Amino acid sequence: MGDEDIIYIDTSALAKWYLNEEGSEEFTQYIQGIDTAVISSLTKTEMRSLFARRRRMCDIDAETESILFAAFLDDIANSYIQLYPVEDERFDEAINLISLYPGHALRTLDALHLAILRHIGINSLVTADSVMASVAVDMAISVQKF
Repeated sequence: MGDEDIIYIDTSALAKWYLNEEGSEEFTQYIQGIDTAVISSLTKTEMRSLFARRRRMCDIDAETESILFAAFLDDIANSYIQLYPVEDERFDEAINLISLYPGHALRTLDALHLAILRHIGINSLVTADSVMASVAVDMAISVQKF
């Protein structure tokens, strides 16, 4: 992959690009400085769910929810974010990761993100999730936490 910065971005961190959260300013500076931001189709589903949850919590209204999701889809369509599909084999790999790191409370979707990242061959992760970050470090993956 050469000298190019290719980073897998977890939903917990990517949310900071679209929503004003703690760490959003730092994340914005970070993402603007990398070469390639990578997500999976899992992230696409999680972002849709996140925006809907924020609407239900009255953090945003329905119009803002639609605008944010459309902006996210535009970022994918314009290749600002590279989208990778999730193949069925990644589910078995996620199961293996949960077994390999029994000392961590690795959640299903986080294990799946890590399996995807490893399959793609990316060695850098951006996340706001402490457990995911800890497992990634144990997997010898470079982690930037927001």
